[in-house]
Amino acid sequence: MATPLLSRRELLQLSAAGVTTLSVSGWLGAFADENANNPQRRRSCILLWMNGGPSQIDTFDLKPGHANGGPFYETQTNVPGIRISEHLPRIARHMDKMAIVRSMSSREGDHGRGTFLMHTGYLPQGPIQYPTMGSFLSKEIGDPEAALPNFVSIAPYRLFSPGSFAPGYLGPTYAPLIVGDITNPNFNARGGQNAYDDAMLRVSDMAPPTGTSRQQSDNRIGVLQDMERDFAASHPGAAPASHMTAYNRAVRLMRTNARTAFNIEDEPARVRDAYGRNIFGQGCLLARRLVERGVAFVEVTLGALNGNPVAWDSHGQNFQIVRQLSGILDPAWAALMEDLQQRGLLDSTLIVWMGEFGRTPRINQQQGRDHYPNAWSAVLAGGGIRGGQVYGATTADGTAVDTAAGRAVSVPDFMATVCRGLGLDPATANMSNVGRPIRLADHGARAVTELVRA
Repeated sequence: MATPLLSRRELLQLSAAGVTTLSVSGWLGAFADENANNPQRRRSCILLWMNGGPSQIDTFDLKPGHANGGPFYETQTNVPGIRISEHLPRIARHMDKMAIVRSMSSREGDHGRGTFLMHTGYLPQGPIQYPTMGSFLSKEIGDPEAALPNFVSIAPYRLFSPGSFAPGYLGPTYAPLIVGDITNPNFNARGGQNAYDDAMLRVSDMAPPTGTSRQQSDNRIGVLQDMERDFAASHPGAAPASHMTAYNRAVRLMRTNARTAFNIEDEPARVRDAYGRNIFGQGCLLARRLVERGVAFVEVTLGALNGNPVAWDSHGQNFQIVRQLSGILDPAWAALMEDLQQRGLLDSTLIVWMGEFGRTPRINQQQGRDHYPNAWSAVLAGGGIRGGQVYGATTADGTAVDTAAGRAVSVPDFMATVCRGLGLDPATANMSNVGRPIRLADHGARAVTELVRA
């Protein structure tokens, strides 16, 4: 259901009438219910980003009995014959709605380049400013008139590659709203996941300054909007127009009840506990609240652990780290699947689980695993996906893609599959900053059609 844009006059009328103080149990709750049950509901995408490169051989592609396999055992999923890590027991119950790609392959074993490639579908090259997938996908499936931003990124770690989280040539209109920035040193100094409080996922500056009346705030906003319009009229161009658009959307979010979507403290304690009281678990809960209200793309990052913002980068003590991270991932992802399904949202929400690459099958002397882009795993679930299957395989020792079991899936192939899962044509192009059309998925990309519903 599209929500119309509000003019300054309408904002003031809403404010005067007290509409902006409605509780989440009133209008917004009814709006969310209607949005979820609307047969014309737009599709959404939730990216679960595993920062640092998760070990495929200890999560979704175990090698029990082999020297490379490590100490973890497999657990049976709810699909006969498909087994995953014993430390993901709740996720295992949802395998009928999930598809594992075990034959991912690229050449990028560097964190920065791998992060950029997986987020954009392209390698950083020349002057082209490629947009992150949250930007180009939300542009296609989002509602430009929505009060909430179409792209929200929760707890991203941007130091490896800032451009991986930027809108690129699409401009600031398609930039993400960042919530819970773990690149802030204070986050990790406080313990990261282990020291969570609700302030970590709170959107700042959503209320007028203390001591400022609503009338004063509205008058200030009106003056600034008039100045912005005057400046844009005398300085035509993309930058002033984009800034004015972004500012107007921020004002609209402040002045409508849509902002209460970020109030995860409104959720029952049992629901919050089911996701896990940590930034990733509560981030997944926030993602559900956002897509429930029509947000097109939400990215939730898991990587911070014990003060380390890139814990999946397990060069040492891999098994201890993966066990701890799996204990955070498992309840949060499973609760997200259950919550979306109960609300009738899972069929219209595509969930993507991935990192920048995998990790070496061989265990190093520090009981760790190093960077390994040759053969690794990613997972798709929910809307647009034919669940209950595995595509591709790796060899018995995990070192290479077993081409007898399916082709190697490149990053552009995977991006094309995501597009197909969202009902998009991967060949759809946007004009870049160098005047060249760039496809959503690179030329020559082949979607894994076996994984996508017709």
